[in-house]
Amino acid sequence: MRSSKLAAGVMGFACVMCLTAVAALAQMATNTHPVTVPQGAKQKVQGVVSVRNGDMFKVYDPSGAETTVVLTSSTDVTSHGMRKKQYPVTYIMKGLRLQAQGKGDAEGNLVADWVRFDEQDLRSAQSLEQTDAMAKENAERLEKAEAAAREAAEQARIMQGQIAENTALANEAKAKAEAAQATADKAFKDATLANNRINGLDDYETIKLIPVLFKVNSAILDATAKQTIDEAAAWAKEEKAKGNANGWLVQVVGFADTSGKTARNRALSEKRANAVIQYLVLKHGMDLRRLVQPFGYGENNPVADNKTAAGRAKNRRVEIKVLQNKGIAMKGN
Repeated sequence: MRSSKLAAGVMGFACVMCLTAVAALAQMATNTHPVTVPQGAKQKVQGVVSVRNGDMFKVYDPSGAETTVVLTSSTDVTSHGMRKKQYPVTYIMKGLRLQAQGKGDAEGNLVADWVRFDEQDLRSAQSLEQTDAMAKENAERLEKAEAAAREAAEQARIMQGQIAENTALANEAKAKAEAAQATADKAFKDATLANNRINGLDDYETIKLIPVLFKVNSAILDATAKQTIDEAAAWAKEEKAKGNANGWLVQVVGFADTSGKTARNRALSEKRANAVIQYLVLKHGMDLRRLVQPFGYGENNPVADNKTAAGRAKNRRVEIKVLQNKGIAMKGN
């Protein structure tokens, strides 16, 4: 029974980590102020969806301005780019960064003619939505666990023979709850910092790109791959000693060649990215606060021709990108 409680506690901790990523959006929205669109005036807004309710959603921009947007049956919802992809309005969800254009109505809302967003931003918003569902499920489990603990405490007062055992269980549950809360508070702060960094990627530039190569169908770092990472870490330490590492972030992205099925390649590329991150953290002590959320692109974005063995070897890779805030870089110059 105790082992099952411990397993449930581990699962709960993982879900709490996911919950903080969703809560970061709510934290950012506390300083927003509503704006109105003059009736009949044409206007375009750009920002992140903070609320989605039926045919209405709210968009807040970096300045804190929040605009209410209304969807109609004629609203055109597509992705950006030359090859626009049509989407139903149900794809507009909380956490999605987008642009919308339309005209103001009598209530100061923006009646959207069209809505545009990047597909990568859509994937991020979908991930947040799944995280939110996991957090709600964990909250329900935690509520049931707390109710069971309260019931056990009540029975302990009635059943004198089990007072000592039930008291110990209640104290253990309380300690776990306090530890989980402390962990959640810390994770919330870390997630807020991470979200701010992700939203500010447009203000960063790549100062170094390090490709780490893998063998066929493998996510294990061989001696050559480790040497590549070790050399990159040594370079980073030298730059830090020179005072050149201010405002640095590290982005780790995995890739695969076209051998095998697409879904397997995607999973393999994610495993490769995680293998590099684990080596950076355990071997070189990389600060996780400087890490941009990793991603596996699978066989997408090849750097060489997949029709040749040499090309496929180059595509079985993880790219370590060292990013620096443009403002800090300009200040340094």
